[in-house]
Amino acid sequence: MSQPAFDFDDAPVDEPGDITFSVGELADAIDDQLRRGFRDGVWVRGEINGLKRGGPHIYFSLVEKERGSEAKIEVKLFAPAIARLTPKLRSNRLDLRDGMKVRIHGFLDFYKPRGTLGLKMIDIDPRYTLGEIAQSRDEILSRLVASGMTGFNKRHQLSPIPLRIGVAASVESAGFADFHSELLGSGFAFDLVVADTRVQGDGADRMVAGAIGTLARGARKGVLDAIVVIRGGGAKNELAVFDSERIAHTIAMVPCPVFTGIGHEVDRTIADEVAHTALKTPTACAGALVEHVARYVDDAENTFEAIVRRSLATTDEADRTLTNVAHRIAGRTTAAIERANERLATRRDRLVATAPAALARSTVRLDAAGERLLDRATMTIERETNRLAVLEARIASVDPAVQLARGWTITRNPSGGIVRSTDDVAPGDTLTTHVIDGAITSVVDAVQPRPDSESDADA
Repeated sequence: MSQPAFDFDDAPVDEPGDITFSVGELADAIDDQLRRGFRDGVWVRGEINGLKRGGPHIYFSLVEKERGSEAKIEVKLFAPAIARLTPKLRSNRLDLRDGMKVRIHGFLDFYKPRGTLGLKMIDIDPRYTLGEIAQSRDEILSRLVASGMTGFNKRHQLSPIPLRIGVAASVESAGFADFHSELLGSGFAFDLVVADTRVQGDGADRMVAGAIGTLARGARKGVLDAIVVIRGGGAKNELAVFDSERIAHTIAMVPCPVFTGIGHEVDRTIADEVAHTALKTPTACAGALVEHVARYVDDAENTFEAIVRRSLATTDEADRTLTNVAHRIAGRTTAAIERANERLATRRDRLVATAPAALARSTVRLDAAGERLLDRATMTIERETNRLAVLEARIASVDPAVQLARGWTITRNPSGGIVRSTDDVAPGDTLTTHVIDGAITSVVDAVQPRPDSESDADA
């Protein structure tokens, strides 16, 4: 490994005690030192950045930005290690993503072709990542509770028949498909306004908040009854998007009820905490809306059936009453006719007995009257004719039929009295108005006395 000095009358380059390495030898020495210094490997914590896949392998940088300056080490996760770690990640519902804080174990490796130091990852501590997620979530939730925002959206009253729904979701996701299918299967005429958005990855929280904000503008214009935020199941660190404080603030400020259906049945995000109604899944979210509309329809049907039943009962009672009255009238009429017949027979017999004498007397009076009638006939006829004309005119002036023919009407209140003043009726009264060819029934909506009549009454 030593390099001989050439005789150019110059001093030797290397001192006798110095050792000179070739680049390869130095790389091997560094690698050997690293392996001996970290014989059992090393645990490192940081944030995943720039994750990418190269064939069956995964590469990313592990960075730290918490001390004012960035530190970074390249990490390699080869296929055999991926196969070993997949069950652990899956059981904890984690998936390696950019921005995810992790604690990993591996061996330091100096890669000679590039002269770079890296870490060959062989293990991961899921509890660290889950703890970071939980800690961040708890801090955000504490701030929201302290500011009262967790109760803002819950104050809004849900429409009794919420059919106009705004949806913030990824339209290509299974969660949206399940939600949409549930609504279609209900048979109700739901009208959806969909704001398509990413629900995972870099910037997803900003995009979801933007989609909700766009729908909120429609709610302010009164074109939406509710807004739904949905996402299907996924890894815990993917669902952590909905622990975003930005999304929580946006939901709290929406002017109509917000429903959430995020993740699996065991998941509970901050978005759920601030929403008006939090459901376990997108399907459950759709089911809640369907149930609300169905309840309204059932109530309306029950009310209609109650109205029909009461109307039928009232009609039947009125029919029975009318039948009873008709029977009583028929009985009384028959008795009255019988009594009249008896009186008529008695009078006929009396008339037969007294007829000859009465006829004789009448003949005498008739002759006398005939003589007088002949004398005063012309004068009497004229006088009576004039009186008859006067009486006829008076009768015609007060005859209701004549008045009705002229366009006048007669209105009676529920007690049968004739309505002559606004004091004779009250709002809600049923009035019967008689016209020339029949009667009109109406209900009083309002009574408005003339201003001059009110002042006269006060005086």
